[in-house]
Amino acid sequence: MKMAHIPVLASEIMDGLLVHNGSRVIDATANGGGHAEMLLAACGKTGKLLAIEWDKTLYAGLQEKFKGAENVILENDTFAHIKRIIERNQFGAPDAILFDLGFSSYHVDESGRGFSFQTDEPLDMRYSTDTELSARDILQTYAEEELARIFKEYGEERFARRIARAIVDERHHRTLERTGELVELIKAHVPAWYRRGRLHPATRVFQALRIETNHELGAVRAGLEGALSLLAPKGRIAVISFHSLEDRIVKNMFWDAKQAGGYLVITKKPITAARSEITANPRARSAKLRLIEKL
Repeated sequence: MKMAHIPVLASEIMDGLLVHNGSRVIDATANGGGHAEMLLAACGKTGKLLAIEWDKTLYAGLQEKFKGAENVILENDTFAHIKRIIERNQFGAPDAILFDLGFSSYHVDESGRGFSFQTDEPLDMRYSTDTELSARDILQTYAEEELARIFKEYGEERFARRIARAIVDERHHRTLERTGELVELIKAHVPAWYRRGRLHPATRVFQALRIETNHELGAVRAGLEGALSLLAPKGRIAVISFHSLEDRIVKNMFWDAKQAGGYLVITKKPITAARSEITANPRARSAKLRLIEKL
C-alpha cells in the first residue's frame, strides 16, 4: 500500500535537528513516511530510526515502505507512550525527535471516519480504531455543559453553547450518526452571517470533536514530557503544530524546561513556511516549527 505524504518544513527540520551519520532518530508521528525517509537518509547505515504511527492503515504503509531496512524500528502506538516505546525497544537516548502534530490528509480524504465536514461519513474521528470513544459517542453521551466546554475550549467556537443545546435537544429524537447530519444541525442553529463567513460554520466544532476524541492535547503533553526526559545530551526535539492550542502547549513546555535548567530553546519565535512552500503545499500555511536542545 502506497501513500503520498508531502513533508512540511522539510529543510527547516533537517537544518534544525542536526541529524548526522550514526544519529539515533525518532519520528514520533510517521504518517506516510515523508519525514522519516529524510531522517533515515541523514542518519545513514550506522544510525537508527524509530518511527511511531498510531493508525493501523498508515502503519501498514510504513511496513511496506521500510521493508527490509535493518536500522528501522516501527511501532504501532500513540506518541503519548513515547517513553515506554523507547524503553521497550532499548533504543537508547535519542539524538533527534520529530513531532508533526498535523493530522494526515489520508484521514480527511480516504479514511472514511468523518474527519471532514465536506463529505458525509460516519461520525467516528478516531485515529486508532482500537480506542473506544468515537465522536458519535461524545455527541450522544456528553452533557450539554461539557459539549459547550469542548467546543469553546478546543474549537474556540463563539456559538458553543447554542450548538451544544441543539445537539442535546436533537438526542431526544435521534442519534447523530453521520457528519452530514451534524453539519446541517450546526447550520440551522447559527446566524446567517456566520454561515456566510470565511470559515465553514462546522470547522471549529469538528476540530474540537477530533481533539476530544483522540485526547490530542493530553497526548502532546505526555509525548513531550517523555521525549524531554530521555533526550541525549546535545539532542534536539522539533515540533510542528498547526493550531494555537498545540503551539501554546509546546511553547510553554519548552519554556518550562529551559527555566528548570539543562535545555536551550532554539526558536524564540516559531519558524513558518516560505511563500514558495505554501504555494506548492497549502497545508504548510498554518505550520509552526519550534526546536529545543538538551545541554
